[in-house]
Amino acid sequence: MNEPTTVSVPDGPRVREMTLADCARVAEIRVRGWRSAYKGLIPQTYLDGLSVTEDAERRRHRLEGGDGSVVNLVAERDGSVAGWACHGPHRDGEVRPGDVELYAIYVHPDLLGRGVGQALLRESVRRCTAAGHERMLLWVLKENTRARRFYERAGFRPDGAEEPFEADGVAVPEVRYTRALTGGGPDPRP
Repeated sequence: MNEPTTVSVPDGPRVREMTLADCARVAEIRVRGWRSAYKGLIPQTYLDGLSVTEDAERRRHRLEGGDGSVVNLVAERDGSVAGWACHGPHRDGEVRPGDVELYAIYVHPDLLGRGVGQALLRESVRRCTAAGHERMLLWVLKENTRARRFYERAGFRPDGAEEPFEADGVAVPEVRYTRALTGGGPDPRP
């Protein structure tokens, strides 16, 4: 196995590939992130039912059984994992094969606004551009204005696609964002 690539920004988070040892911390960040970012947007019963233990098991299973097409990154700040991002092949059949999807970015709620999400997004965009992908797509909850502003500052724009995410029987609308990765598109820094 190759050594994971690590990218550091002076005084900023250190971004590297996720390992099995990171799964529990990533699960904690992901569950706390959902409970913080989606409070009032997704039924509370759904958020209360999220389990760090079950999420960590899913992360381990996916990481161990992956074929390399999905990339999991973590950002460390002060020696501790502070955020997680994941990207891979776009899951919607109507898009071009050169598209890639950003599946998730989660930052520990106590560390929002400290450059962790920016570093993760920048590295995901860099890797996808280097791999020759033409366009990155992502889905974001329609009412998640903080996340929408974050992606818009990084050059992503809604493309008009919308579909519901179902949580405890409630349809929660998501909108799709897209950004060109090749051809001199906007700077990936949010």
